[in-house]
Amino acid sequence: MTVTEQPATRVGADTYHEIQQFYARQMQLLDDGRVDEWAATFAPQGVFAANAHPEPTKGREAIAAAARAAHEQLAAAGVRRRHWLGMVAVDSQDGTKVRARCYALVFEIPKGGQAVLRLSTLCEDELERGPQGWLVHHRGVTRDDLV
Repeated sequence: MTVTEQPATRVGADTYHEIQQFYARQMQLLDDGRVDEWAATFAPQGVFAANAHPEPTKGREAIAAAARAAHEQLAAAGVRRRHWLGMVAVDSQDGTKVRARCYALVFEIPKGGQAVLRLSTLCEDELERGPQGWLVHHRGVTRDDLV
């Protein structure tokens, strides 16, 4: 453990289950092209950072616009995406904040074609529980092929 790392405090079973449900709903919204609803799972000033992009996308509206453009490009090409998240580890930061780390596999399915594993990634989130549920404050996505 480095000087800056804090010992992990695992969350309880109820919170872990909530996070699992959050991710299941969030990824289904994205895969269904419901990008405004998907973006609403980010804090208003949320950040989406990925090692495949030169700069992080900041703010819910910008995150929605980027997701919409990607979804429209895939739809025009006749390609559907499915995100599969697994190996989810959730550590408590305080009473309302958690850090979640998981692997995300992205499958692409061309119309009439076979599903293909397109990307393998690491997803690291800072989440906070608010009155309406969990929100992503910061998402870091690291594509394994770019490391």
